[in-house]
Amino acid sequence: MTTPTTRRPLRVAVIGAGPAGIYAADMITKTEAVREGELEVSVDLFDRYPTPFGLIRYGVAPDHPRIKGIITALRSILGRGDIRFFGNVEYGKDITLGEFLTHYDAVIFATGAVNDAPLDIPGADLDGSYGAARFVAWYDGHPDYPRTWPLEAKEIAVIGNGNVALDVARVLSKHAEDMLVTEIPENVYEGLKKSPVTDVHIFGRRGPAQIKFTPLELRELAKSRDVDIVVYDEDFQFDEASEQAMVENNQTKVMMKTLQKWREDDTPKTASRRLHLHFLQTPDEILGDENGKVRAIRMERTRLNGDASVTGTGEYTEYPVQAVYHAIGYLGSPLPELPFDPERGVILNEEGRVVDADGAPIPGVYATGWIKRGPVGLIGATKSDALETVNHLIEDHASLADPDRPEPEAVVELLEEKGVPFTTWEGWLALDEHEQSLGQASQDAEGNPRERVKVVEREHMVSVSRGETGNSAE
Repeated sequence: MTTPTTRRPLRVAVIGAGPAGIYAADMITKTEAVREGELEVSVDLFDRYPTPFGLIRYGVAPDHPRIKGIITALRSILGRGDIRFFGNVEYGKDITLGEFLTHYDAVIFATGAVNDAPLDIPGADLDGSYGAARFVAWYDGHPDYPRTWPLEAKEIAVIGNGNVALDVARVLSKHAEDMLVTEIPENVYEGLKKSPVTDVHIFGRRGPAQIKFTPLELRELAKSRDVDIVVYDEDFQFDEASEQAMVENNQTKVMMKTLQKWREDDTPKTASRRLHLHFLQTPDEILGDENGKVRAIRMERTRLNGDASVTGTGEYTEYPVQAVYHAIGYLGSPLPELPFDPERGVILNEEGRVVDADGAPIPGVYATGWIKRGPVGLIGATKSDALETVNHLIEDHASLADPDRPEPEAVVELLEEKGVPFTTWEGWLALDEHEQSLGQASQDAEGNPRERVKVVEREHMVSVSRGETGNSAE
């Protein structure tokens, strides 16, 4: 079935320039109707940050160059020149839904999920109890977070058995000078350098065969200099589901091989820092001292039920720690003028079509990525998610209301009239070059120039991107 030719390009705005938004924007330009010349499209990508790439820039640990290689693919999409980028533009503040629909036929929301899912146990609000997402934002140089972080604990608990928990634990346990080969900002290096940490404990409520790490993330733990990996024999318990996973799931096989290798390693533990992996333990309470600061965490031993689920045993262990980081998932935030499910942290939608409280589609409004489906799945899921949403948009396009000001220059005029200091793709290239020059002027622990030093302050990013200065100090 072919799509009728429109009298003008179909104008689409995508809100969020992380992987979900960029993949959606890319797929719009590659639909069958566009390829066959039956439909012309014009796509603009907006982000509240001055830079593109979203959580790849602000949610991936800086010592993960392989994972950050995703930026290379995303950069090639935006570098083609057929998708405009508007950075430093915040939806609901700088431009409203009504204003978007005045300039575009359709709007796709790809704002992701950046907040921590809550840890619902006593003591979670004590001084020294932190959501992992906030710590990640700090060490990734997020412009909207404080420049300092309270790294005062010698013993730390990290709750969670996913990749974010491993990232947090690895960064906390790693020596600061070993992070200088990455793009970490100077303030992050200075903060990590002062950390007195000796022991980091990672706790997972299920068994070792149920961990949600990836093999790459797990193996990277052993690459940290002067950090010993400690595992415990009593945690290596398996039920029928565990045995099945170790036979049928290649990823589980690889990770169990790594864990067993560490378990059998009888080399003396002489490092100045230790990273402990605990399984079959669930948090019961964070305990505080007389000043309201974290002094310990009480964990309950769990047992496997045969189907990979667990039940508490009533056996408790208290671990002396002075900080607790919980990495138990992300949660999306509500957006102005859009229906929202606070339990799931998603915009109300049916397969990417945003719907109202009664389930009726809201014409011209769509969602993709974590704000559509919740914070689960990796890049593959993000691509299939975007494809589903884009296909529905293309199906609907003939019935969408015509915007009053669809000409491409109209939205530029709107932002300029409002005094919004927006950034562009060319501006990102200038900032990218600037960050690399900062790296060349700095040195890693071995005296070699660094590849890049990330700029943190929003004003600095905007000024460099807009060509207002190239040398302002942070």
